[in-house]
Amino acid sequence: MRFILIAVLIDMIAVGIMVPVLPHIVGRFTSSNDEQTLGFLAVTLAFGVASFLGSPILGALSDRYGRRPILLLGFMGMATSFFVTAAAEALWVLVAVRMFSGAMQANVSVANAYVADITPPEDRARRFGLVGAMFGVGFILGPVMGGLLGAIDIRYPFVLAGCLALANGVYGLLVLPESLPAERRRAFAWSRANPVAALRGLAALKGVGSLVAVIALASLAQFMLHTSWVLYAKFKFGWGPAEVGWSLFAVGVVAATSQGFLLKRMLKRFSPRRLAVVGMVLGAVTYLGYGLSTSGWMVFGFILFGLVSGVAPAAVQSIVSNAADARTQGQTLGAVASLNSLMAVMAPLISLELLRWVSHFPPGSVWIGLPFFVSASLQALGAFLAWRFFRGQRLNDAAAAVPAASKP
Repeated sequence: MRFILIAVLIDMIAVGIMVPVLPHIVGRFTSSNDEQTLGFLAVTLAFGVASFLGSPILGALSDRYGRRPILLLGFMGMATSFFVTAAAEALWVLVAVRMFSGAMQANVSVANAYVADITPPEDRARRFGLVGAMFGVGFILGPVMGGLLGAIDIRYPFVLAGCLALANGVYGLLVLPESLPAERRRAFAWSRANPVAALRGLAALKGVGSLVAVIALASLAQFMLHTSWVLYAKFKFGWGPAEVGWSLFAVGVVAATSQGFLLKRMLKRFSPRRLAVVGMVLGAVTYLGYGLSTSGWMVFGFILFGLVSGVAPAAVQSIVSNAADARTQGQTLGAVASLNSLMAVMAPLISLELLRWVSHFPPGSVWIGLPFFVSASLQALGAFLAWRFFRGQRLNDAAAAVPAASKP
């Protein structure tokens, strides 16, 4: 567990470094806000499509060959993609390398399967929360480093990210043990590894059902925020890489506190089901606040307000993981990652197009927050569906308990 946490931390620092500067790299090859938005859409879409296709494949491969070789492959691939991005001299190169990077980033699902391998079901929500906290810490350090380096030279952050990913691979090669013993592995089959089959298998898991729609809505809302954040901040507040880096630093602090400190304590008092619903409701309010903010300081206030909402993803993921058996954790969590990646494909198509509609409004206009208003609606719908699903489960459990209690 210690290795996975360190590996995820280094990986997310590497990814976080590029967040404040990638749209500005795209801007080097475009001549207007409209062209920059469309170019960033192409780059983001390439990443999402590759991750959607790659996640269930890597997850199923890890069920067959073990987690260790697939994780190491992902680390090396990420390092390569960052170095190529730093050297890119044309927009098509950025699109191609982000597609490769998306396939390699799919190993996040393998890291989650590793955690499931070594963790009893009752502790998975807490441990997934720890992994989420490392994501948060990575976004504390990465975006600030990327913003400061990007202010010097727009390519420096990608060189540093490549070095960190390479160090992660070497670290894993020397330290990482295998978590999946040979007797728990199963044969690889394309019929199970393709994204459509993986998503069908996920929906068919007992105890998951319509949670698939909940995951999709929450993920779509989150990715819409991710893909529009940098350009939204530029259009509305005139922020550059440094200011965006500090805002993502704040997001990381809140995420790390929420999943690394708050979640463990809340699980002692509340069930994962309740935390999922409450967290999603508060997330909807947070998205709405982002869109309504009329100055930069207000954004930081709503980042802090979203503290409790950060517990929802780990709670939902633990419910899904516990519904799968020990031989299919890679495929199941790969299917979750694939579903998230599908939403990552859809998110820029929606959010960046919405942002393009309002990019002509003057700085400070509330209409520039349109993508976040839509995100808030999606998150609220997901919270309602989760509440209805869990309520139905409670009623079914109560109905099943009555005949059992009446037996002599």
